[in-house]
Amino acid sequence: MMLSTQANCASARLKTEIGVLQIAASDEGLVAVVFPIETRRHYDTARGSTIARTHLDAAMSALQEYFAESRTDFEDLTLAPSGTVFQMSVWRALRQIPFGITKSYGDIARAIGNPKGVRAVGLANGKNPIPIIVPCHRVIGSNGKLTGFGGGVPTKRRLLELEGVRTLAE
Repeated sequence: MMLSTQANCASARLKTEIGVLQIAASDEGLVAVVFPIETRRHYDTARGSTIARTHLDAAMSALQEYFAESRTDFEDLTLAPSGTVFQMSVWRALRQIPFGITKSYGDIARAIGNPKGVRAVGLANGKNPIPIIVPCHRVIGSNGKLTGFGGGVPTKRRLLELEGVRTLAE
């Protein structure tokens, strides 16, 4: 998807310690954070509408504060992810995981009232279009080990370390 073809969308790149992130927002809110290693999604840098740019600027500032270790939540940002009803329920549950805390896929499945849906939770977690802000990096295996992550396991480890979480060696 190329956001520059949509008049109301804004996107930009943000240099961070984990690489250059692509950030995208629409008039409705933040729609994407893309890790450097992700090839399945690409967003052209686009100016977008004033409203979209406001959402984009807020997200970029918030991420800079997060990496500077001066922000622990993103509750003030307006998000507009696109997904199924099930995915949205998982992403809402992810937003409830506090900074510096990890949960298992089973914990999230139980939190959304679908205790047998562990694998489906994992798939929804992997489709999260707004990682870091919707903290899918805080979901780990039930054995305490890090599992797959769109930004790569080293990035997941670094994000957790940034939050003070000690991780098991792989």
